[in-house]
Amino acid sequence: MTAEGSSQLAIGRVGAGALVIDSVVFDLDGTLWDTSATCAIGWNRVLDRHGIAFRPITEHDVRRVTGQPHDACIREVFAGLPEAHVLTLMAETQLEDNKLVAQLGGELFPHVEAGLRRLAARYPLFIVSNCQAGYIEAFIQWSGLRACFRDFECWGNTGFTKAGNLRALVERNRIRHPLFVGDTPGDQAAARECGVPFLYVDYGFGVCRDVDRRFSSFADLTTWLLDPTPPTP
Repeated sequence: MTAEGSSQLAIGRVGAGALVIDSVVFDLDGTLWDTSATCAIGWNRVLDRHGIAFRPITEHDVRRVTGQPHDACIREVFAGLPEAHVLTLMAETQLEDNKLVAQLGGELFPHVEAGLRRLAARYPLFIVSNCQAGYIEAFIQWSGLRACFRDFECWGNTGFTKAGNLRALVERNRIRHPLFVGDTPGDQAAARECGVPFLYVDYGFGVCRDVDRRFSSFADLTTWLLDPTPPTP
C-alpha cells in the first residue's frame, strides 16, 4: 500500500461513506498566518545590535525559509557568515521574533479567525510547528485565539522533527482520527510518516503534489471540515 493510501486509514468511516474525524492539527506559519515582515524587523535588529555586516533582511528572505526549524532558517539565510555570527543570530533572533510577534503580531490569513472559532465548537484543535519555543504562545496571545486550541507542540520545545512532534501530540492527547492541515512538502511528509491524512492549503508558502485534499482558502477548508465528504474513489 502506498504512503498516500495508508494515510487514508486514519479517517474512520461510518455508514454510507461518512467520515470520522476526531481532531484537526494545524501547521502555523503559512497555514494560519504570516509573520515574515515582523520577523525581518527582528533579524535586522540583531544584525545591528552586534554590528554584523550583512545586507538588510526582507520579509521575502524570511518567507523563503519558513517551515524549517529556526536554526536551519538562519543557516540558510545567513550562509557565508562566520560560525560565531551564525550562532549569535540563531540564539537572539528567536528571542527577538517572539518579543516582536507578541507586540506586532502578523497577518492572519482571510477567514482564519472566524473559521477557527467555528471549528473549535466542533473539533478539538491543535498546532504543530517547526518554530522556536514561545512562538506559538505569542501567536495565541496576540490573536486572542487561545481558547480555540487544546494543545500544541514545536521543534523549540522538543528538538523533534515535525513528524516526531505530530506523533507526540497525537499520542499525548489520545487522538485516533486526526487530520493535519499545512502548506509545505515538509508538512505533507510529516503527515504521511505518521499515517495522518493531509489537507493542503495552497495559499501558503509551499507547493505540494499528490495531496489528500487541496483548499484555496481557509473559508473553503472550514466549510469542508464542518461537512466532510469522502475522497472520490
